[in-house]
Amino acid sequence: MHPTCEQQGSGTSRATLYQDVTDEIIRQLEQGCVPWVQPWTSASAPLGMPRSAASRKFYSGVNVLILWRAVIKHGYVAQEWLTFRQALTLGGHVKKGEKGTAICHADTFIPKNECERAREKGEEPSKVAFLKRFVVFNIEQCEGLPAHITPPRPAPLPDHEKQPAAEALIAATGAKIVEGGGEAFYCQDGDYIRLPYRETFVSQPDFYCTATHELGHWSAHPSRLNRDLRHRYGSSAYAREEMIAELTSAFLCAHLNVAPQIRHADYLGHWLQILKEDRCAIFHAASQASKASEFILAFGYAADPAEAV
Repeated sequence: MHPTCEQQGSGTSRATLYQDVTDEIIRQLEQGCVPWVQPWTSASAPLGMPRSAASRKFYSGVNVLILWRAVIKHGYVAQEWLTFRQALTLGGHVKKGEKGTAICHADTFIPKNECERAREKGEEPSKVAFLKRFVVFNIEQCEGLPAHITPPRPAPLPDHEKQPAAEALIAATGAKIVEGGGEAFYCQDGDYIRLPYRETFVSQPDFYCTATHELGHWSAHPSRLNRDLRHRYGSSAYAREEMIAELTSAFLCAHLNVAPQIRHADYLGHWLQILKEDRCAIFHAASQASKASEFILAFGYAADPAEAV
């Protein structure tokens, strides 16, 4: 079951959660800050996906954007998070006066009257989707935690040095990549990716970011995740798919320790319009991007990423 925006949440507080997250991302875009790129240039934390320090599971969907934004806003040195209770369970605690970051969790339940109705009619009961908030704290906001919780910071990566994990993952997908020309795109009819020659890119990170963006589109093929790509250039639907591909690239680059870049800065205005008109748009795009990145990583990401939460 894929819950719609209306299904997810009954009551003002849950509707407000969609609006709060969307309003914050709109504010960042209006200031020229793209939340899935900015952390790598201003934050102190190493490259990577946010994850639970307790379960080691990666966060997914819009929670990735929320936590990345918190890292850049507060200058945290880690991408790991804990709830108040988890910090206590690990033998530590949240520092006095620290304020947490609210993220969200989608789940479903079956109302009592629905169980009765389904039983009377001999049908399967329908689930109702809901969205709830919970608060997490960066491990830098905690003290008394075990020494192994904070990972060592990675060494700086030279721009023009190849990234073996990125090279291996791109090859492992088996995607047909044709080099040449001055544009990058995915052709659904021929099921291939067109990329300019590698040596024409400014740096290796630029190449990886472009390749993973197009792999995001590649994942939409009917034989894979089956997203509709037949949209007119410049249309709202076209911009929404570009948003999914941009986020897919950002998520993949975080897993691969490659600093993401903005490929389509000209879409910012269109994205702003979409987000202002549809408070659920960023949730949908981030959810689809998580599915796409997980699909691609399954081809051969060597670090054995944990199950997303």
